[in-house]
Amino acid sequence: MATILSLVTFCLSLVFHANGLSFTLSAGNKKCLREEVHKDILVTGEYKLSDAPIQTHLTVIDTNGHVLYKKEEASRGKFAFTTDDYDMFEVCFQSEGTHGQGIDREISLEVKTGVEAKNYDDLQKTEKLKPMELELKKLEDLSEAIVNDFAYMRAREEQMRDTNESTSDRVLYFSVFSMLCLVGLAMWQIFYLRRFFIAKKLIEN
Repeated sequence: MATILSLVTFCLSLVFHANGLSFTLSAGNKKCLREEVHKDILVTGEYKLSDAPIQTHLTVIDTNGHVLYKKEEASRGKFAFTTDDYDMFEVCFQSEGTHGQGIDREISLEVKTGVEAKNYDDLQKTEKLKPMELELKKLEDLSEAIVNDFAYMRAREEQMRDTNESTSDRVLYFSVFSMLCLVGLAMWQIFYLRRFFIAKKLIEN
């Protein structure tokens, strides 16, 4: 039973994978990585920078410019925060120095969100959960996360549908208005030309 639960939990966890990457940052350069997160979601990050004779600073901000984490002369560490609303956050690394110095720094970054960011080892110790109970807890959290994601996507779909319907109504109203304007213009032209021809005695009144 525990093996089946572990397998199911593993399959579901593939949907909520951690974002781990490595890249090179040259002196005088800045690189930012963005990620969208839902409301009330735990976000954790772990970073490691290679040794270099230049300083590199790390800043994590949201779309409103609020600083969620900041580390001067970053070399190695972790950060964590919980989102207040659906938002996008940026993880920015900026190296001092000037371009063309030929000094590069290797940076490794791993960002986890939601269920993947949760520390189940501490939870197991705190609540004294058995292995099967722990797997059930993971499965419950993963299922809840999937349900929340589907609910969010459905809400977005309804919002987009409402927007499309509103746009369609506006297009229809504009088309009717344009048609009325064209009919009115055509009638005015007929009236004007008739008066013009009568004035020139080209036709009889």
